[in-house]
Amino acid sequence: MKKFSEIKVGDVFFSTCSISEKELEEYLKFSRIKNAFLEDKQNKNQKLVSGRAILSRMEGEFTRLSQIYGNHILFVGTDGDTSWENRSSRFLKPLYVDEVLKIKFTVSAKEDIDDQFGKIAIDYEGTNPDGEIIVISKKNWYRIKKLVT
Repeated sequence: MKKFSEIKVGDVFFSTCSISEKELEEYLKFSRIKNAFLEDKQNKNQKLVSGRAILSRMEGEFTRLSQIYGNHILFVGTDGDTSWENRSSRFLKPLYVDEVLKIKFTVSAKEDIDDQFGKIAIDYEGTNPDGEIIVISKKNWYRIKKLVT
């Protein structure tokens, strides 16, 4: 685990994951998302994963990284990107259930809050096995305890 003092802007971490049909169904049930497009039973070969489910899994993967796990962190919001009119996420291609998502996490900013806490901003980039970008999400802010006991 890297402590707050060891985390640097520009640090990059990697992970991979996939979302099964069962996991997607559980997420949709929990979140109560009602979307006819996601419920389309006609296309049984390729079931589309919702964008929020992708972002949720990406955040989960971030918190499980060996470099991060063990820190006391809390997601506190997104600032987005000024060149995107402060929107934080872009979905560029679809992701389907059981498709591997390769994730790149980049520390894009770091700030002190006080003696006990700091903040780090993490940019997510998810690609498919062919290297095509599926999703980009910028400035996902986490409050992080400086000293973990």
